[in-house]
Amino acid sequence: MKIDRVLTVVPTALAMSLVLNDVNLAKDAPTIVNRNFSPDPLVFNGNSGGSVKSNCGNIPATPSQVIKVSESLPYLRVTVESKGQPTLLIDGPGGKFCVLADSYSAGKAELAGYWPAGDYSFYIGDLSQQQSQQQSSYTLSISQKPSK
Repeated sequence: MKIDRVLTVVPTALAMSLVLNDVNLAKDAPTIVNRNFSPDPLVFNGNSGGSVKSNCGNIPATPSQVIKVSESLPYLRVTVESKGQPTLLIDGPGGKFCVLADSYSAGKAELAGYWPAGDYSFYIGDLSQQQSQQQSSYTLSISQKPSK
């Protein structure tokens, strides 16, 4: 009798685990970006920095934001604003790119240009060790309009 109960409980627990994992995946589904997305800009907020030391500063272990560019776009601008020295590591179809804040972009980490279709993971970090421990808030903007 005990074996029958185990054989009933184990498949049920396994099924529940799979259902819960599917819920978590749906919650973290990428934001779709296409030629006519609205509103423009898309704006996301979170906390910058993380415990992973990289050539792109201190970044989180998991992506801060994931987007799916559904069709190649001739122009897309991604901007990160944060206190401190924000960094943006982009992992996409063309490889990994590190974007650092500079004086030209008024202390923002910004990348603009042609974006091929595909999935992009954004890791928003900070160059300062102190800032990464304090978790500064950031604003990530995605736009098809040139900066002013």
